[in-house]
Amino acid sequence: MHILPDYLYEINLVSVTLRLFLALLFGGVIGLERGTSKHTAGFRTHILVCIGATLAMLTNQYIFQSITDIADPSRMGAQVITGVGFLGVGTILVTSGGQKIKGLTTAAGLWASACIGLALGIGFYSGAIIAVIMVFAVLTVLKRFESYFYDLSRVMDLYVELESLPALKEYQKFVRSQEIQIQSSHLNRAGTLGSGGIGFHMSVRLPKGMKHAHAIELLSDHEGIYLIEEI
Repeated sequence: MHILPDYLYEINLVSVTLRLFLALLFGGVIGLERGTSKHTAGFRTHILVCIGATLAMLTNQYIFQSITDIADPSRMGAQVITGVGFLGVGTILVTSGGQKIKGLTTAAGLWASACIGLALGIGFYSGAIIAVIMVFAVLTVLKRFESYFYDLSRVMDLYVELESLPALKEYQKFVRSQEIQIQSSHLNRAGTLGSGGIGFHMSVRLPKGMKHAHAIELLSDHEGIYLIEEI
């Protein structure tokens, strides 16, 4: 059942303009949050992806309605999904000696923007509107909940760079002396910031009541450390 006038579901100047404008608006809503957080794909990238996906589905509908009705109206949309998947890979970065991955949320946001654009392009207005509200809520409101509950966890994954292998053994003793349990650890074979230094990844369990920020501050106060960060 159509919730808007029938002409908005057909291919005409009004419906095309409305769908592309909504793609600009919805892509901008998602991209603005990513851009203000200084992520690789931001405001304009999300807008372009959403507009491009919308145009692809508009073209599909135009071919099906105006040229031939034996065309597959979902073919171009399927290609958009695949293409945006490759685009999203370019926003994913691996850092901290291969232990930390950044950009997965941005890549998922690009993919969601494309899907919203496809929905707009075929005239599925209600689905696109509901989706953009939910995606924006996930990127903003749920981000705060995620950070809150992660900070309550007593398990931390840390990446540490030290000046030498003997310093590593001393550092492990230091960690245990703070009543912090080392659950697992392994050396990193990739390059480190310090010349001749070593990278060390470890999973630790904090004492009850110790916050992550306090643990980082406490564990960074040791001689011979180049870098320490949570991953």
